[in-house]
Amino acid sequence: MFKIGYRTAKTAIGIAISILIAEWIGLHNAMSAGIITILCIQNTKQQSLRASWIRLIAFFVAVLYSILLFELIAYHPIVIGLIILLFIPTVVALKLQEGIISSTVIILHFYVAKNVTAGLLLNELGLILIGIGTALLLNSYMPSVERNLVQMQEETERLFGKIFEEIVLYLRTNNHTWDGKELTETSDLLKRAKTIAFKDVQNHFTRHDSLFYQYFSMREKQFEIIERILSIVAAISHRPEQAGMIADFMEELKAHIHPGNTAHLHLDRLDEMKHILKEMPLPVTREEFEARAALFQFVREMEQYLLIKSRFRGMKKRAAEKARPSVT
Repeated sequence: MFKIGYRTAKTAIGIAISILIAEWIGLHNAMSAGIITILCIQNTKQQSLRASWIRLIAFFVAVLYSILLFELIAYHPIVIGLIILLFIPTVVALKLQEGIISSTVIILHFYVAKNVTAGLLLNELGLILIGIGTALLLNSYMPSVERNLVQMQEETERLFGKIFEEIVLYLRTNNHTWDGKELTETSDLLKRAKTIAFKDVQNHFTRHDSLFYQYFSMREKQFEIIERILSIVAAISHRPEQAGMIADFMEELKAHIHPGNTAHLHLDRLDEMKHILKEMPLPVTREEFEARAALFQFVREMEQYLLIKSRFRGMKKRAAEKARPSVT
């Protein structure tokens, strides 16, 4: 299906604006301003600012080499090769390699002019400033992704809830009919959500992290524990009394925990249950012993699961209010 993306539309508009401004001012090689705009429009504000800064510094390096070598040696193709031979290692050493293409165009402009004058320098500086300025102006607005992140938060919690339901069912009935598709869905969702959340961070100059990014990172760590728990549960063939107690705890966990940080309440409940389990009579058969050992490992993993959540400061009220009842 034919589709024009947001960045594509900004790039097309940016090229037109930068060339129009350069022509209106009367700059030579006005199309170069459009090329610089293309290179500086990135997916996020921070990426766009970084790309612009790199190309501006690389421009001054290119100007320096052009003045020195063209004026001291000659305006000759071999000298162009010599300039590039020196210019590329320099910008790579300065970690400005993204500015190689735009600066090479500037070097060629000097070669065509056969003379470096103040007017030519101002012309080239004008081109790069117009190209960079247009890109930064258009990238100053980015559509909000918070609605998508809230939806992903809700979907993550729905999937966690479904997985918990299956764990409870298995603990109570030894049911093996679950196909496990929610595991793949959760893994894919968390990866996409973290990418979008990180992109949101990159669209703010004063923000180094976001609550959503922390949230999905926390869920990702919890999901790793869930995967380990599932392997523990799957290895249990015998269903001792303790399995029902743990199933009750898992149901309570699923039903009452929300995106805010109330994990400490369930850590207390877990400690109480651990104490009760230790006070119960010892197993009398090998099968019961193995099942009890697996359940104790299950409880230890759930403790880590809750500790991860306890270190999370909780979702903002406005995000939490939009979310459905969730799993801790």
